[in-house]
Amino acid sequence: MSVTIEERGRPNTNEHRLFFKNSEGKYISPFHDIPIYANEAENIFHAVVEVPRWTNAKMEIATKDPLNPLKQDMKKGNLRYVANVFPHKGYIWNYGAIPQTWEDPNHKDSDTGCCGDNDPIDICDIGNKVCSCGEVIKVKVLGTLALIDEGETDWKVIVINTEDPEAADFNDIDDVRRLKPGYLEATVDWFKRYKVPDGKPENQFAFNEEFKDRDFAIKTVKSTNEFWKALISKRTDAGELNCMNTSVSESPFCCSAGDAEAVVKSASAFGAEDPIPSSVDTWFYYEK
Repeated sequence: MSVTIEERGRPNTNEHRLFFKNSEGKYISPFHDIPIYANEAENIFHAVVEVPRWTNAKMEIATKDPLNPLKQDMKKGNLRYVANVFPHKGYIWNYGAIPQTWEDPNHKDSDTGCCGDNDPIDICDIGNKVCSCGEVIKVKVLGTLALIDEGETDWKVIVINTEDPEAADFNDIDDVRRLKPGYLEATVDWFKRYKVPDGKPENQFAFNEEFKDRDFAIKTVKSTNEFWKALISKRTDAGELNCMNTSVSESPFCCSAGDAEAVVKSASAFGAEDPIPSSVDTWFYYEK
């Protein structure tokens, strides 16, 4: 899927937005309009990169805003940057989400005993390339980790970019363990501790911190696609989520290209970026 990004607002401010356009130059939602599958027969999925590897700004799909542009998360009135919990620098993978998926907050997962976190399902791309914010990549699913984040199920799907030169060598979670030793352990450590600098306790995991395999992960992704289908067709309550889209023709939320363009034009004009605070590079240490 060929997409381009249109930036609005000034980068590193709370007005900065990344809107998406398709190959025809029409505005689309990265949540609802980018197809889940790049190749359904081979279980190759699309993924939207929100946070490039080694960076700290918590960019995310704005699920409650029209057209769901990428924007930086806010916490207590400030732009959110994830801390560097030693020895990690920012995010240790390209982090993002699979479009046309939704972790339903009204569905209690039979495996974790917790409800969904009301977001598209998250991915951690372990490929070599450092992607750019808003890049849409094709990924192979390798496994998943079940994070329990403040009482909600928050699946972290481990994937590899199909264009990675080593992608053919990775087909299941054990390949990651064998070919990138230490990466899965670092991933658990990262998710366990990344909120501690904010004064929160360590995160918990289902399955005794163990990764589930490829087949389990694919089944989980497909189940979140079914929840999304109910959301976009209004068979379930969207709550505060914005389901505006330009391509899901059977959806009551489908809008015209003109309506979509009006949303983008109403956003602030693109401008000079603000500096990133130097405090973002600080190491955070604590004893486990």
